Amino acid sequence: MTERYDCHYCKESLFGKKYVLREDNPYCIKCYESLYSNTCEECKKPIGCNSRDLSYKDRHWHDDCFHCFQCQRPLVDKPFSTKDEQLLCTECYSNEYSSKCHACKKIIMPGSKKMEHKGNSWHETCFSCQRCQQPIGTKSFIPKDSHNYCVPCYEKQFAMQCVHCKKPITTGGVTYHDQPWHKDCFLCTGCKQQLSGQRFTSRDDFAYCLNCYCNLYAKKCASCTTPISGLGGSKYISFEERQWHNDCFNCKKCSVSLVGRGFLTERDDILCPECGKDM
Repeated sequence: MTERYDCHYCKESLFGKKYVLREDNPYCIKCYESLYSNTCEECKKPIGCNSRDLSYKDRHWHDDCFHCFQCQRPLVDKPFSTKDEQLLCTECYSNEYSSKCHACKKIIMPGSKKMEHKGNSWHETCFSCQRCQQPIGTKSFIPKDSHNYCVPCYEKQFAMQCVHCKKPITTGGVTYHDQPWHKDCFLCTGCKQQLSGQRFTSRDDFAYCLNCYCNLYAKKCASCTTPISGLGGSKYISFEERQWHNDCFNCKKCSVSLVGRGFLTERDDILCPECGKDM
C-alpha cells in the first residue's frame, strides 16, 4: 500500500500536484499562498508562488507592480528612492526633491557626493576655488563676496601682510601707526612680550609695555623712587626738576598731603607750613 503524501494544512493528497515545503512540511499551492504569501503594496493581492516577490524595508510588490509612483516606469533591477513611502525612479526623485548645484545649477543626483555651506549645495567637482578653480573638497576655505577661496589663494589675493614678518594676516591682527601686524609679531621693544590686549605706549615710534617704558624712560618719584608713568591721566607733582606721585607729595614730618596746599622746602625735604615753623 502506497504511503499518503498530503497537504499539511488541508490534508488533500499532493500526489501529482505542485507543492511547497515549509519547515519540512508540504503545503499545496493554494494553502501555502493563503497562509504565507505576502500582500503586494500596490495591488493588495497575494504574491503567489509563481511570481517574484520584491521586498524593500519589510514591504512587498509583484514584479509588475514595482514601478515609479510618478512616471510609472518599472523599477525592477534599477536604482530608486522613496519619499513619503512612495517609490520614485532616480530621475523623478531628483526633479522633485534633489538639491541643485549652486555653481552649475544642475541637479545633484541622489547618492552622489555633495558639498554644503550656509544652505547652499554643490557637486563635489563644482565646489572649487574662485581663483585657481581647483576643487576644495574637505580642505579649509574662506568665503568672500559670494565666492569661495582656498586658503593659499585668499592669502595671495586679499590678506594684508604683517609689516614685521611680511606674511599674510588671515585672522585677527593689530593695527599700529596705520600698519597691520600679527598679534604674535606685535611685541614690546624691551621685554618682547606680546602687546595685544594690554596697555602700551611708544617712544620714537617703538612700542613698549608700560613696565618697560617706565623703567627705561619715566621720571622717578623723589619720595618712593619708583617710576612716574604719567600715562592714563595719572597725576603727579613737579617742583624744581623733581617729581612726586600725588600720593607721595606729603610733609616729611607729619605726612599730611601737600597736594593743592602751600609747602616749604628744607634741603631735599618738603614740609607743611606748620612743620616748617620750626625751621
